[in-house]
Amino acid sequence: MQSIPRPHADAGARLEKRPAMDTRTLATLLAALLLASVHLLCARLRVLGRQPRSRWLSFAGGVAVAYVFLHLLPEIAHGQRLIDERATGPLAFLESHAYLLALAGLVAFYGVERLAKRHRRRIVAGAPQSIAVFWLHIASFAAYNALTGYLLLHREEAGLGNLAWFTAAMAMHFLVNDFGLQSDHRERYDHKGRWLLAAALLLGWALGLLIEISDVAISAWLALLAGGVILNVLKEELPAERDSRFSAFVVGAGGYALVLLAL
Repeated sequence: MQSIPRPHADAGARLEKRPAMDTRTLATLLAALLLASVHLLCARLRVLGRQPRSRWLSFAGGVAVAYVFLHLLPEIAHGQRLIDERATGPLAFLESHAYLLALAGLVAFYGVERLAKRHRRRIVAGAPQSIAVFWLHIASFAAYNALTGYLLLHREEAGLGNLAWFTAAMAMHFLVNDFGLQSDHRERYDHKGRWLLAAALLLGWALGLLIEISDVAISAWLALLAGGVILNVLKEELPAERDSRFSAFVVGAGGYALVLLAL
């Protein structure tokens, strides 16, 4: 089974000179460009916004849920072991608390989602859009995108196959997120938000060329953001008003799970 991208085990952050772009680095750049293109092209996929929910969105939601349970949750457990073994200084208090960080991430993203839901009701009622809610929503997803772009370059398991399957799962995840963000912010997301999320992902990849952060620090951040990913995946697929396609959801979740188990 492939692993969530992980940084090298160097302690602390450092700048490093890298050789000319090799095949692996070029492949990660192409993966970053593909993921960024999901944000840029999603606005053109109007068919995804129909009711009942598009089978493609339910399929993508199933893939993303499989990614959560077969990648993120085991990765939190892996991060907990790293924190127990290596955490020192400011990170020492995180001992035995990786799952608490995941809970904190879920609660934080839930708070942002509640604000977005209230914002959505205001728009339906004819009230003006809230710029503060928009920027808070975009900032939370931009942070996750930047980390994703960074981690494309710092994978524990090398191989183009592993990179391809990870990229496919994240593309599905971004597709589902984009649909939700478009519903919340409409033209503002089309004109600004999607460009900022694409730029955040590419910025994270560029930082990965220059900086390596300790695996303990990344484990802490990943646990914090994992809770947000779990919430964002489930909130887009489970509510009754989504009128989701259960069969497409099962095909996405089961198919992706089988592929991972076969690796």
